[in-house]
Amino acid sequence: MKTDHEKMPILGMTYDEVLELFRSRCGRGKYHAGALYREIFQRGSGNWASAPEFVNSPKLVPDIQRDFDFHADPVIETRQSGDGTTKFVSRISDGARIESVIIPAEGRVTLCLSSQVGCRMGCIFCRTGKMGLVRNLTPSEIMGQVHRARFDFGVPVRNIVFMGMGEPFDNFDNVMQAVRVLSEDRGFNIARRRITLSTAGRIDGIQRLSRMTGLRPQLAVSLNAGNDALRSSLMPINRTMPLARLQAALIDYPLERGEAILLEYILLKGINDRREDARAVAEFAAPLRAKVNLIPYNPGADSGHDPGKRDVRSSDVKNSGQEEKHLVPPSASDTDRFCGYLVDEKVFVRRRSSRGKGVMAACGQLGSPPV
Repeated sequence: MKTDHEKMPILGMTYDEVLELFRSRCGRGKYHAGALYREIFQRGSGNWASAPEFVNSPKLVPDIQRDFDFHADPVIETRQSGDGTTKFVSRISDGARIESVIIPAEGRVTLCLSSQVGCRMGCIFCRTGKMGLVRNLTPSEIMGQVHRARFDFGVPVRNIVFMGMGEPFDNFDNVMQAVRVLSEDRGFNIARRRITLSTAGRIDGIQRLSRMTGLRPQLAVSLNAGNDALRSSLMPINRTMPLARLQAALIDYPLERGEAILLEYILLKGINDRREDARAVAEFAAPLRAKVNLIPYNPGADSGHDPGKRDVRSSDVKNSGQEEKHLVPPSASDTDRFCGYLVDEKVFVRRRSSRGKGVMAACGQLGSPPV
């Protein structure tokens, strides 16, 4: 006699995990497990029971409905588009809201995922940090964002960046399970090299990832300063995980041929944009196989930015604990100048344009208030 079982959210499961559940609970194998996985992940079907494999096995349908949770998809509440970029805000099972961004580019579409509701890192240039940490997302809630982008928006997502709300390494196990599901060849089939995890500098997470063979995605580190005093004023994590330890962890991080660590640098006018700041970045990057992504600061809608306000110097930030409302975005010439400083220091640098600023979808702008 069959007993009650906890329902398993299918969006957070690999094919092998679905197959094992079919065998242990339903007494069926690859034929039906493969059909269900295909219907959910490749066809986005909410009517999987109409597939021939289940029409021909009608007694199996109630067992599947009993054992699998098909309702883990977040509910899209709002969607906004600007410059080709689309941000969608989703409500998850407990009423909390998360934000995701679809970013089209020539030849590819990138989806920026959230891994948490809020974030506890408290970086002063990031709107999500103002929320604090509400909770981690489950693998199915992470994957639900991809499912919505693929089948609600009809977007052929081929690149994934964990650069939305949250610190991925604070939710390590759930994020890595999502990476397994993302790369499942029977499902979304997104190559590992097309998945990027961005961390504020969780050294323990970097070390854990370094020990995972065959599953390591691209690693990005939010750097933003090459000296401890300035970085600690911008990113509280640096007070307990300073640059020397971070650098050592990155030196030990295994890279395959052609791979490089991405160092993300949010450029803040008058704070981290001087020649000596570029020299400090160069010194940090020197022993690494790394590329710097230079990103102009994007003020939040509630930042109170006044273009006429005086520049804030790094000493101001360190000594008075400036909040985001005092930060000033660089001009195009400011960004060009600092990019030139990095080139002079022999740093491989790419200037990244800020997509989605008009709909609060650019780097550092995500964050809905907790309910």
